[in-house]
Amino acid sequence: MYRPNLIFKFVLGIGIAGLFVQCNSAQKSEPDSVEFPDELVHYVPYKGNPVFTGTGSNTWDSLIRERGYILREGDNWYMWYTGYREKTDRHLGYAESKDGIHWERYPDNPIHSTDWVEDMNVLKDGDTYYMFAEGRDDIAHLLTSTDRIHWTEQGALDICMVNGDPISKGAYGTPTVWKEQDTWYLFYERGDLGIWLARSKDLKQWTNILDEPVIALGPDPYDKYAVALNQVIKYKGKYYGIYHASAFKDWREWSTCVAVSDDLIHWRKYDKNPVIGDDNSSGIWVDDGRRLRLYTMHPDVKVFFPATDSLP
Repeated sequence: MYRPNLIFKFVLGIGIAGLFVQCNSAQKSEPDSVEFPDELVHYVPYKGNPVFTGTGSNTWDSLIRERGYILREGDNWYMWYTGYREKTDRHLGYAESKDGIHWERYPDNPIHSTDWVEDMNVLKDGDTYYMFAEGRDDIAHLLTSTDRIHWTEQGALDICMVNGDPISKGAYGTPTVWKEQDTWYLFYERGDLGIWLARSKDLKQWTNILDEPVIALGPDPYDKYAVALNQVIKYKGKYYGIYHASAFKDWREWSTCVAVSDDLIHWRKYDKNPVIGDDNSSGIWVDDGRRLRLYTMHPDVKVFFPATDSLP
């Protein structure tokens, strides 16, 4: 029987193994570049940051906090934010802009002071604006408006478990809502110790899809102690969530992170999280007509542009 030269076999084996390693390496790197496009995870800060802050004086909005929200409609930019003074209730403020950088406060702020409003998520559906926000004791509630300024309280969100029983008592905050066809999807956190997902057809009764978090803490250090989802978008056929996280037990510092999903239920975290650090959190994306800007809203408002693009 013919036996190939042993040296030839050794060299051939090394070649095949090397080819396998190269192919395998390419397969491993491809999902990261496909699932997390550069424009969603690599940013440079705007040199004029911050673009919006608390007044720093003796006003109702001396300080701002947590997630504010920005919508762009045509040439107009609208921002809602939470203002407060130390040890006072949190009220709702409003500002407008023509470029998303230079903002003018509404002269009759606060626009809603009868209820505690913070950490809001705003969607427009038809002619109605829906604001999902935290109220007192971190209980999520809904407000509606037709003009962005005058808001009507619709009450606390009613969430039940998969079997129909009410969720356990306690905080359920940072409400983030996505609508698809006739179904509304609600992401919420409980003490920032995980992110749960519920759905509703009527905005009155919400039912958990799972009774466990769809985005859990860890296992990496950057989100070991806290997670809360701020926004969901659909981009290039996938769902992207931007969330804030803390690597510290006392939550003394926060970061902005990204995850991806094919079905809103199963999420994969970007393996190079966080995308923005240095205690800049409560991030949201806003399409400016050319690209997605990333705004961090806490403890002031900063804007970041994709590193793949030029700054304005």
